[in-house]
Amino acid sequence: MLAAIAVIPSAPVLVPELAGAAAAELADMRTAVMTAASALPSRWIVVGTGRDTGLIGPGELGTFAGYGVDLRVRLSPDAAGPVTELPLCALIAGWVRAQVAAQACAEVRVYRDDLDTPAALAAGRELRAAIDQTGDAIGVLVVADGMHTLTASAPGGHDPDSPAVQQALDDALATGDTAALARLDPNVVGRAAYQVLAGLGNPSVAQELYRGAPYGVGYFVGVWTPAGGCAPAGGSAATGGCAPAGWSAATGGDAP
Repeated sequence: MLAAIAVIPSAPVLVPELAGAAAAELADMRTAVMTAASALPSRWIVVGTGRDTGLIGPGELGTFAGYGVDLRVRLSPDAAGPVTELPLCALIAGWVRAQVAAQACAEVRVYRDDLDTPAALAAGRELRAAIDQTGDAIGVLVVADGMHTLTASAPGGHDPDSPAVQQALDDALATGDTAALARLDPNVVGRAAYQVLAGLGNPSVAQELYRGAPYGVGYFVGVWTPAGGCAPAGGSAATGGCAPAGWSAATGGDAP
């Protein structure tokens, strides 16, 4: 069953070794991310975006070498390599896992950046159905960014319409408004991931832990508790096994 959903940015600057001098000024966001991830049980399904749709099993190892530091991360305690090229959402998930839940296991579901809205919503509904068929508590970690055009120094330059779009996104995530997520502006960088989130269904409780736009990029951190969910108080991700929902021998990894 779906126990809890954590929403965090897909931001390399979360990692102190990559943030450099900016590490201290991002401490509040980093703390919020750790708090959100700590709400998840020991089995994680990560939802993120990338160039191609794919499934990454918990046996994978990756590195942030492409971002300037050969900092290696794994998706489960038993991942043994070899190191492979992983999308940023998987690298962030692996790093966060090591900080808050070293015994947790993560399966990463990557959705194509340009996946259309009906397909993304359908993917979320299908994922929820698969999770609901299991008897184990499963947490979903959504790793995605908002607008990249909020200031003149932003990676995508400045779009004066961006702040209103970002506020609408932040408000939707803060209140669990799945209908608003289904109507997201196509320029939201993590749109597909947020719309997969919408397909998972309305939460009974939505909690905002952080919203901000350092460096002109919109970041949000929060926790959704699904109807009937059982997000563990203080987190319980240090225990449990490594077989996420829908896992099968055909996909590899750590399934028993």
